Amino acid sequence: MTVRVERSFELPVDRERVWEFIADPGRRAGAISVVSEYTVHDDGSATWRLDLPIPVVNRTIAVETEDEERRAPEYVRFVGRSKVMKVVGEHELTETDEGTRLTNRFVVDGSLPGVERFFKRNLDDEIRNLEQALADDLGVEV
Repeated sequence: MTVRVERSFELPVDRERVWEFIADPGRRAGAISVVSEYTVHDDGSATWRLDLPIPVVNRTIAVETEDEERRAPEYVRFVGRSKVMKVVGEHELTETDEGTRLTNRFVVDGSLPGVERFFKRNLDDEIRNLEQALADDLGVEV
């Protein structure tokens, strides 16, 4: 089973300010609750260490991520790969009259039982975490 989620939210700031956050692989990783730590490498790729609360995973999972496409300040697509899952994330920034709309798309393919089920239940919360992290960073209310 593959989990697909698309959610958008708006922030009352210009697109370039939102882009500074979204284009940073460390800031993106830091907004995800199951990422216990991360390392951003010199080439811009990152290693996320995930602690997934599912029965068949009893260790921290290393997910190697890299941006596959970037169009500043409007779009970034990243892919993360590990032995237990593959995740594709897209962030599209659109200017609005009030600021910026951020459209987030995620596709998670799990290799172990329970991975997709966990993300199906929790991706909405993770997107809310991203929205809150952005708002905190930008000094705005959500």
